[in-house]
This record gives sequence, structure tokens and C-alpha cells, in this order.
Amino acid sequence: MNPEESIRNIWEIVDNILHFKLFDLNQTPITVMSIVMFALVLIIFYFASRVLNRIILRRILIRFDIDKSTRFRMIRITHYLIMVTGTVVAFQFVGIDLGGLAVIFGLLSVGIGFGLQNITSNFIAGIILLFEQPIKVGDRVTVGETEGNVMSINMRSTTIKTLNHITIIVPNSEFISDRVTNWSHGDPKIRLVVEVGVSYGSDLDLVLKALHEVAEEHPDTLKSPEPDVLLAEFGDSSWNMKLRAWLPSPERYYITHSEINKAIVKKFRDYKIEIPFPQRDLHVRSPLPLPFDSREIAS
Repeated sequence: MNPEESIRNIWEIVDNILHFKLFDLNQTPITVMSIVMFALVLIIFYFASRVLNRIILRRILIRFDIDKSTRFRMIRITHYLIMVTGTVVAFQFVGIDLGGLAVIFGLLSVGIGFGLQNITSNFIAGIILLFEQPIKVGDRVTVGETEGNVMSINMRSTTIKTLNHITIIVPNSEFISDRVTNWSHGDPKIRLVVEVGVSYGSDLDLVLKALHEVAEEHPDTLKSPEPDVLLAEFGDSSWNMKLRAWLPSPERYYITHSEINKAIVKKFRDYKIEIPFPQRDLHVRSPLPLPFDSREIAS
């Protein structure tokens, strides 16, 4: 057998494999070639979406005054639209008309019956998050016992970077069905409340002045709304004071809380203001005489 005949035979084998009928879908024969072309079209649209989104993100949207969360939403919606278009084109390419979409939903409904409820609910929840925006990229959120910043909102899950720099993958449905604390929703400002007790012998005006100075001197506290100091209650051994100040965002909440605590200690030492120890009065009573029978002693 000469080389040309060998090559011809190989091509015939490959052609037979590619045109081998696997099954019928919507009265259309599905071959190996159909599946390969279907996957190839989807891959082309996927990479086209990635390239287009990078161009939009880096060269166009950044030039406009658009916040990060809005840019992320626009890019994600664009990606979904391109992939849906690619799916329709792929079905057309393999010879299935637009009724192929009905096949997709039919297969999806069958899949739901076999245990894909969670995947579907998470996908729908992801679409709700993108349009309704109860959370956005960059928000500080608390979900259950997890607190961190939203890094990305994907089709099935949302990525959160915790305060310990650990990446947590949270299903999208938890943001829809469970209670979520969004520290940055609407207005990123957050109020910091620091409680401290001072002895009853302190100069109250001096205490108020010292706490006001601590709040005003810290670089992270806002001047408007102004910080305020309250005499919250009369404790067992101290006046219980509250220093309330506003921060521009929750990013440095815990660090600022610690820094203000340290500043209060230093300021009180400068002004000779005492932070008392908890005091408890202990009253010792003499024991009562016990009744006894003189006959028991005699015996």
C-alpha cells in the first residue's frame, strides 16, 4: 500500500467516525461532528466574551466615572448575553432550529427532577443579585458567621474574602433566602461606639473633653456627622460613658476601634482620669449560736 492510499484510508476512517450517528435530537441526527462543532462554537463565543469584557473593563469603562460594582454587573450581563447568543448559534450550526431552546429548558427540567434544584436556584439567585443588587462587589457583608468583602458574584456562587484573608465560596441562594448583613449597602458610613467607665470622683467636664479630643484627633473619624459623647448610665463603681463616632467605611472598623481604645487610655493618663476596677462589697456575718441539748453534752 502506497502512502497516498494509507492517507486516504485514514481520512475515510476519521470521516466515518465524525459522521457516526449517535442519536436524534428534535428529529435531527446528532453525530460526533455535530458535538465537536457545537462545543467549538461555544468555546469561540466564550473566548470572544472574555476578550470583549477585558476591553470594556480596561479601556472603556475605567475612563468613565462608573463604580466598580456597576462595571462588574455590566461585564457579567454582557457575558451572559454573549453565551446565550452562542448557544443559539451553536444549535443552528448543528442543524437544530430556534426550537432548540425548548430542548434546553426541557433538559433542564429533567435535570431538576434528578437533583439539580440547588444549581438552578443558585443560578437564578445569581441573576437576582446582579439586577437587584442587595450586595455588590466590594461590599462588606456578614453571612452567618462569615464576615468579609464581596470579591465576585458568579453564576452559582459568590466569593467572599474574610478578614483573615481566607476565600469563602458562598452559594448565591444563601443571599436570597437567609438573613444577610450588608455593612455597605446604600451608605458605606458606619458608626463606631466605644464604651468606657470612669470613677465617680472624676471631673465630668474633663472626661467629656478628653473623649471628644480622642474622636476628633483620630484620622479615620468623620467631622460630619460630628462625634458625640454620652453619659450612658450610672454603674456600680463608675460612670459608664459612650463615645460615638462615624467612619467613612467599615474597612478599618476593628483597627480603628482598637486605636481609639488605646488613645483613650493615653488621654486619660494625661488628664489623670481614673478607669476604676469593678468593686464588690463583701459583708461577713457572725454565725448564729446553734441550739443544743445539755443532756447530750453530759453523755
